[in-house]
Amino acid sequence: MWFTNLCLLLTMFFSCQQKHNDFATMSVDDFAEVINNPTVQRLDVRTVAEYSEGHIPGSLNINVLDDEHFTSMADSALDKNRPVALYCRSGKRSKKAARILSGKGFKVYELATGFNSWKEAGQAVER
Repeated sequence: MWFTNLCLLLTMFFSCQQKHNDFATMSVDDFAEVINNPTVQRLDVRTVAEYSEGHIPGSLNINVLDDEHFTSMADSALDKNRPVALYCRSGKRSKKAARILSGKGFKVYELATGFNSWKEAGQAVER
């Protein structure tokens, strides 16, 4: 009986965890393919200074490290009915943003290796 209860608790725990982490982590090539779809919203979650040094064309900038405003800014600037493709410099901050947005019901694609790998792969960048 205790084993059954333990299994039930573990199942509930892991199903809840997965629900809040429901986003796709992608390679540069896959990410490039996804953002070619005009319905996909592009989101750069780096600082304003990083964004101004170069970003993926058509990207909106909302700094995920701005804990006080990130969620409210994302809610007001992004359409929940359209997917969001997001990235940061190396992939750490984008995972945080992906968890937040997917937990709020957004369909999220995350560039696993970040903007640095995007540039190194020769993909389009604008200032």
